[in-house]
Amino acid sequence: MKKKLSILATLLIGLLATTFAQTIVGTDPENKNVVLEEFTGIYCGYCPDGHAIAQAIYNAHPNDVVLLAIHTGSYANPSGGDPDFRTPFGSAIAGQSGLTGYPAGTVNRHLFPGWSQGSGTAMSRGQWTPASNLILDESSYLNVALEATISPATRQLTVLVEVYYTGDSPESMNLLNVAIAQNHIFGPQSGGGAGNNYEHMHMLRHLLTGQWGIEINETTEGSFYTTTLSYEIPEDYNDVEVVLEDLDIVAFVSETHQEIISGIKGTVTFPAESEYDVAVKEIVFPISQACEGILSPRFELKNYGSINLTSADVEYSVNGGDVATYTWEGDMAYPDSEIITLPGISYNMEDNNTLEITVSNPNGNEDENPANNTKTVDFVPSYETSMNVSMKLFCGAYASDLSWEFFDGNGEVLASGSDYGTNEIVEMDLPVYNSDCYNFVLYDQTGDGFSGGGYLKLMDDGEVFVHITDELEDLIGITFHPNNPLAGPSEFEVSVNNYDLDFTWTAPATKALTGYNIYEQSDMATPINSTLLTEESFAYTVASNGNYAFYIVAEYDEGSSDYIGPVFADITVGIEKLETGAINIYPNPVNNLASISYILKEESQISIKVYNLTGSLVIDLPFHKQDTGEQIVQLNTSDLEEGLYFVKLQINNQVITKKITVLK
Repeated sequence: MKKKLSILATLLIGLLATTFAQTIVGTDPENKNVVLEEFTGIYCGYCPDGHAIAQAIYNAHPNDVVLLAIHTGSYANPSGGDPDFRTPFGSAIAGQSGLTGYPAGTVNRHLFPGWSQGSGTAMSRGQWTPASNLILDESSYLNVALEATISPATRQLTVLVEVYYTGDSPESMNLLNVAIAQNHIFGPQSGGGAGNNYEHMHMLRHLLTGQWGIEINETTEGSFYTTTLSYEIPEDYNDVEVVLEDLDIVAFVSETHQEIISGIKGTVTFPAESEYDVAVKEIVFPISQACEGILSPRFELKNYGSINLTSADVEYSVNGGDVATYTWEGDMAYPDSEIITLPGISYNMEDNNTLEITVSNPNGNEDENPANNTKTVDFVPSYETSMNVSMKLFCGAYASDLSWEFFDGNGEVLASGSDYGTNEIVEMDLPVYNSDCYNFVLYDQTGDGFSGGGYLKLMDDGEVFVHITDELEDLIGITFHPNNPLAGPSEFEVSVNNYDLDFTWTAPATKALTGYNIYEQSDMATPINSTLLTEESFAYTVASNGNYAFYIVAEYDEGSSDYIGPVFADITVGIEKLETGAINIYPNPVNNLASISYILKEESQISIKVYNLTGSLVIDLPFHKQDTGEQIVQLNTSDLEEGLYFVKLQINNQVITKKITVLK
C-alpha cells in the first residue's frame, strides 16, 4: 500500500508541475542530447578539420546536438592586430578536461575510457563522432527546453529555461548553464586555406550563468525547475562585434562541473517591444572627414516599432549651431532600415567638429524608446586636391568582400564598383568636375579585406594623397574638396529646340573671371564660340542629328582656365521621327516608377536602355514597334540602387540620351 501511495504522489507531483508551471518542456522521458565543446584557436592547423567533424555531427542530428567552439590556450592568443576570440570562461573549462593537444573536444564532459587524449574527458577529433552516437543512445533523466527573445532596439536578451525530471538524479544538486554562441564570425585561421577570411561558427561568447552554472536543488523524478534570465547584449566582446541575428542561445544541465546530462539550442525571436520606435542606426557620412561650407549628412534610419513607419522628424546640427529639420516619409516595416541623405546644412569648419542627428515623432506619435533616437559623429577637415583625381584598387585575396561608392556633396552616387576577382586591379579617373565636396567610401563585408594583400590609392595628378593597406573595418570614408580656384557652386544647362541650343549658366562669385569658352566633347582643343563669352548665356546651332556633350570652361588670371560644373550634358537634337519637344521623363528624381513620354511622327522601332555610371546595362526594353502619336512608357526603377543613370531611347537608328536620378 505504501508503494502505491508513493507512486500516486509522484504522479500527482508531475501532474501539478505540468499543469501549473511547465509550458515549453516535455514531460515524457527522452534520450540525452549531445553537448560538444571543442577547444580551438586561430593558429590551429587542424582545427578546421575538427570544425567540419563537429558540424557533420550537428547536421546529422540538428535537434539533438549543441556545439560550442571555445577559443582558449596558446593557439587562441592573438598577436599583432588579430582579433581576440577568447572568453573569461574557456581556460577553466579546458583545464578540467585534461586536453593535451588541439583541436580537442569533450562530449557531454563524459569520460570515455580509452578515447581520452590523456586521462581526462578531452578527446581528439577522431573520437567525437562515436562518442556522440553513444550519448544519443542513452536515456536522460531530465528534459531541457529554452526560448529566447532579443530586442533589436535595446539589445535586451530574455531567456526562459525549463527543466523537468523524468527520473532521479544521482546528485542532490545539479547545475544549469546558459551560453551565448555566435556564428559567421570571419577572422584569421592558419588552417583551412581561408587565411584571415575563415568563417568561425558556434563560437562561445558568454556564459549568462557564470563559470559553472546556477544551482538546481530539486533533482528527483517529477521535479520541475524554471528560471527567466535577462541580459543586455553588448555591442562587442573584446572588440569583436556581436551581431544579434547570428546568435545561438543554448542551455545544458550538469551533475557537477563535469558530467553534462543533456542540453538544447533554443529558439530565438526578435519581437518589437514597442509600437512606435524610430532610431538613428548609424551615421554613414561623414565618417571622419567632411568639406567646409555645406554638409549633406547620410544616416541609416531604422524602424524598431511593430507598426509600419510612415513618417519621422529629423533634426541635425554641426558643432551645436543652428538646427536643420527634415521630415522623412515612406513605408518601412519592422525591423527594416533605409539610408537617408539630408539636405545640406551650412556650418563653420573647425579643427574638430561634431555632427548630431536626432529622429523623433514616428508617424506623429511619441517615441516609446527615445534612448536610440540620437547619434553623433566627430570629423575633421577633408583632404584638398586638384580636379584630376584617380583611384587604384588592388583587391588582394578577399576581393569578393570589397565594394566602393563615390558620392558628390548632395549624396548622389557618381560611380561605384563591386564583384571583383582575386588580386584584380581596378584603375579609373573619378568623375570630379567642379569644386564640390566628394566622398569615396570603401566597404568591406567582413572587416579584413586587405589582410590578404591589397591596397587603395587615391591620387591627385598622379601624386598619392590616400594610401590604405591595413585591415579594414566595415567601411572607410575618404572625403576631399578639389582645390578649384573658381570655388563655389555653379549651374550649367542646355535647352534644345530642334537644332537650336541655348546655353545658360551661373558662374561662381568668388573669383574674378575674364570670360568663358564652351567646348564640344569631341573637340576640346577648339571652343565652339568664336570670341570669349562674357555673358552667362549663349545660343548655338548644330548641323546634324546626334548626341552631344559640352563643357564650359572659365578663363581667369591671364589665360588660366578651369571647369565650371556640372560640366557636361548629354544632348540629342534634330530627331526627325519626334515631334518638337522630344522626350520627357517624369517624375525625375524617381522613387520606383517613371513615365517616359514622347510623340512619334510616324510608326517606328523603339528600344529603351538604362545604364549606370560605370556603363553597365541595368534595364533593357528591346526593340518593338510603336504607332504614330503620343507614347507613354513605364520605367520600373524599384530594383535600382540610389544614384544617377542614363536613359537611352533609340528610335530606329537615332538615339536620345537623358539623365534620371533614382532615390530610395
